[in-house]
Amino acid sequence: MDETFRHIGKKKARVDALDIVTGKAKFLNDLKFPEMLHGAVLRSPHPHALIKDMDKTEAESLPGVRAVLTWKDVPDWRGGTPRYTRILDQKVRYVGDAVALIAAEDEEIAREATKRIRVEYEILPGVFDMDEAQKPDAPQLYEQFPGNVVTPGMPFFGPKSLREVVMGNVEKGFQDAEVISEGIFGYENIPNPIPLESPGAIALWEEPNHLTLWVSNQASYMDKITLFHVTNRTVNVRIIGGPCGGSFGSKFMSWQIQCYAALLSRATGKPLKLVLTKEEHLATFTLRPASRIHAKVGMKKDGTLTAIQGEWWIDTGYYSMTTQAQVAVGCGELQIMAQCSNWDLRTKIICTNRNASGIVRGFGGQELKCAFIPLLSLAMEKAEIDPLEFLKKNFVQPGGGYFWRDGIWYDYRGIDYRKVMEEGAERFGWREKWKGWLKPTAVNGPKRRGVGVGIHGNADIGEDASEAYVRLYPDATATIHSCVTEHGTGQITNYIRMVAEVLKIPMEWVSLTPADSMMTPYEFGPAGSRGTYAIGAAVIAAAEDAKKTLLELFAKKMSLQPQDLDTEDGFVFVKARPDKRLSWKAMSVDRTITGYGRFEPDYSLTNCMISFVEVEVDTETGKLILLRVVNATDVGRIIDPPGLENQLNGCLGSGGIDSAIFEEMVLDRKRGYLLNANLIDYKWRSFLELPVIKNVVLETPMPTHRFQAVGVGEIATSPGPSAILMAVSNAIGRWVHHYPLTPERILMALRGEEAQG
Repeated sequence: MDETFRHIGKKKARVDALDIVTGKAKFLNDLKFPEMLHGAVLRSPHPHALIKDMDKTEAESLPGVRAVLTWKDVPDWRGGTPRYTRILDQKVRYVGDAVALIAAEDEEIAREATKRIRVEYEILPGVFDMDEAQKPDAPQLYEQFPGNVVTPGMPFFGPKSLREVVMGNVEKGFQDAEVISEGIFGYENIPNPIPLESPGAIALWEEPNHLTLWVSNQASYMDKITLFHVTNRTVNVRIIGGPCGGSFGSKFMSWQIQCYAALLSRATGKPLKLVLTKEEHLATFTLRPASRIHAKVGMKKDGTLTAIQGEWWIDTGYYSMTTQAQVAVGCGELQIMAQCSNWDLRTKIICTNRNASGIVRGFGGQELKCAFIPLLSLAMEKAEIDPLEFLKKNFVQPGGGYFWRDGIWYDYRGIDYRKVMEEGAERFGWREKWKGWLKPTAVNGPKRRGVGVGIHGNADIGEDASEAYVRLYPDATATIHSCVTEHGTGQITNYIRMVAEVLKIPMEWVSLTPADSMMTPYEFGPAGSRGTYAIGAAVIAAAEDAKKTLLELFAKKMSLQPQDLDTEDGFVFVKARPDKRLSWKAMSVDRTITGYGRFEPDYSLTNCMISFVEVEVDTETGKLILLRVVNATDVGRIIDPPGLENQLNGCLGSGGIDSAIFEEMVLDRKRGYLLNANLIDYKWRSFLELPVIKNVVLETPMPTHRFQAVGVGEIATSPGPSAILMAVSNAIGRWVHHYPLTPERILMALRGEEAQG
């Protein structure tokens, strides 16, 4: 680490820390407006039905109720990819689908009103499995999608949006293979990332078509763009983003909740708040897509992949908004970890009568790789190759490349990650613990230990454009203008840190404007680990641009050239004579200086994280204990040491490692109900149950921006689940391929009842 930095790589308090712990930070539920109303949603008890009749008279007559809206009362606003799902529809498609919207003077009245609406349904058969949904006589969710197969491709990614990976000669690849494995594998449990703060919005509709929304979301500017299209480009939308109490990807998009609030505000003429209860959040909000592959791989005995062929099915639930994007990114991420010349990987997105799928940390690649790596493991077993050596050999290296989400080929220009893989293996003791496939590391009576390893990399570290302004003031302070919200990662502090470093001023002299789509420039949002590279690059460029203008101004005042000057602590000084200096106040009280920065997408780099795990299995009870995790990554340069540590320690929850052990939303596949939509029956860890986690972080300068760093937070969850399956298989000496590995499933495997793919 370069010790000449004042702020980069140093342990600094988060700028918002004191406000959060003292309650000063204003989250969505802290906001209050004069005459503000409250919203509630009547939801369907059926997974699939037509609304034949609805009587809202009793609800409307309840004192305090201001509006009751049904599908007959709302405009034809639609979301989805393509846009086909109405805000309210005569047809409901999952248990929890919106039937009516209520506005009332308080939340209790609004919820009471939902009980007083009489609805007559025509019950339709539901379908909850991807195989069943594609049968000729299966219930059809949308007439636009025969066979319940959704239109592929993500228009936002461009005309060549990646929907499959087809290249080379697969037949020849299998002829050249020395081992071949095939089968059906899945990552089909649907964990909830459970951010503490439920999704919600406050809407204020002002005639004729102006809408302001206060949101608790991860990407404020993208909310504006999404709603502009959902409303058929007829509404002028302003989004104001406050602190977001966690997201883990899931609160990147809450367009339906925002539309509910907007329509109720339009109907009443008042500001209206609608926030999901925790039960609604768990039972009706988006979940991770379910993933299943029918695939075949060919490999040489030295671990060289010769062919990959198969079909990837994704259960998107009752509609798709981002699943096509997850497919595109997932196809790219699999190529990053499995370099192969011959591919024929097709994809299919399928609708079923359950919650919609949406964004969860690990976007696309975790879903695909958690299903695919178990298949690769079978081939590795046949080839008798150590999985660490396989991953080192097949992860993209300089000279390699991949098709990314836009369907364009990128030559990889990053670093060689094999060094950090070796560092992680050494810290874990991999070579001492690895005994071979389906062989335990240690046996103590009925308890057996096993080890596993997984890997993940993501070129979305450079996804999408970002813009920022940095404004300098005569009092030596600076303000960053960016439409970025704090969603729990501490990134706002890091942007302040970067600007302070460029300008050589204390961090306390730098602030960041609230996220407001009317006042701040375009920003896609912190996703895909893009915060450090993409957003950071825009912020750094804006600070450098402002500094350039500052030095040009002072060069005239000092009769020198800009290159002769520098700035520090609010003074511009002559490099050759540091004692010759002028305060920023000399720019004049009637002047500010604004720099502009823009980042253009760059998919030629990827991050990487490898996770080693050790488990203990009790073969009498099926109990599985995660004993130890070692994560290893290279970030180029550490920007925020504590923040990075916390991101990597987050490998467990929010749909991460523990989705291989117990995290799962349990779906009743006959009635369509989620059976554990509460924080008692949904299993997750307490702090007392955390395993030992060690993180190995290298700093090899990356060709990114001034500070040569990349982000890794989004990928921390992704290598773990498949590593757990590998470790448990090795511990008990039998293959297990189903998530999560409950005691029942482990005992089934020990009895030889586990499905072999």
